[in-house]
Amino acid sequence: MATAEVEQEQEDFGPQLVNKLEVCGISANDVKKLMDAGFYTVEAVAYAPKKQLLSIKGISDAKADKIISESIKLVPMGFTTATEFHQRRSEVVQLTTGSKELDKLLGGGIETGSITEIFGEFRTGKTQLCHTIAVTCQLPIDMQGGEGKCLYIDTEGTFRPERLIAVADRYGLSGEDVLDNVAFARAYNTDHQSQLLLQASAMMAESRFALLIVDSATALYRTDYSGRGELSARQMHMAKFLRTLLRLADEFGVAVVITNQVVAQVDGAAMFTADPKKPIGGNIMAHASTTRLYLRKGRGETRICKIYDSPCLPEAEAVFAINPDGIGDAKE
Repeated sequence: MATAEVEQEQEDFGPQLVNKLEVCGISANDVKKLMDAGFYTVEAVAYAPKKQLLSIKGISDAKADKIISESIKLVPMGFTTATEFHQRRSEVVQLTTGSKELDKLLGGGIETGSITEIFGEFRTGKTQLCHTIAVTCQLPIDMQGGEGKCLYIDTEGTFRPERLIAVADRYGLSGEDVLDNVAFARAYNTDHQSQLLLQASAMMAESRFALLIVDSATALYRTDYSGRGELSARQMHMAKFLRTLLRLADEFGVAVVITNQVVAQVDGAAMFTADPKKPIGGNIMAHASTTRLYLRKGRGETRICKIYDSPCLPEAEAVFAINPDGIGDAKE
């Protein structure tokens, strides 16, 4: 009896599988078409615009209307009071970064259910931070973890499992188990990068993931599209990619962490700014990420993290260090 109750409770909280629509009068064949198109949960269908459903082969206008109306009945999408929303916000899980100072700056850690963008020059600790949180997201909630698996999409070829083992030892976790809980994929071009997100949503519908890392989200866009002539196509493709990431964060409540590269400003204004580097991806990137963190190098092993943009955190800085066992606090 107790297990049945727990399962019921999990169903109430987690995303609802798209098969649930069969009970509402949608044929099994149509549900299969939705799954083939990358819609694995009722939420995914409810959040999708009608145009997207119509692009699936075999889904007519009338069918799309019926699918949408049935999905909306199962997913609460109307207005709610700010009190209720505040209550939900207070239950948001935050993942520790491994550094107490950095966690304090972020108001507890990396927030689940939203996109956190980390940008900075090379050797500022972006990939090291990703490797550390890939392990901490597996910790129990009372240890500031997320009790879930991690999905890691690497575009630059910088993923190193041995770093995960070093971080696992620090937290007393079994290295083998930690590696088993990390699903890794190398992306080779921007289309492949977007394709991997469809596979990611299928995996998330099957088991509990707490974190999705894309390191780096923009590296391939810099080389697949070149010059001003392709700028509009690049930004459109990137916007769709980021929109899918946001959908995964909303749908499954995972923390999405993306890293970004910087570009040096070489125009006249650069002479008047102390730090003439800015993140690439333009406004599309800026509007898609919820929290943007800017990393820069400090002395020796220390690095400085600054909140560049956040809806609720003040602009402040924290110092952390890159240690052999991952990200930690800087030694005085």
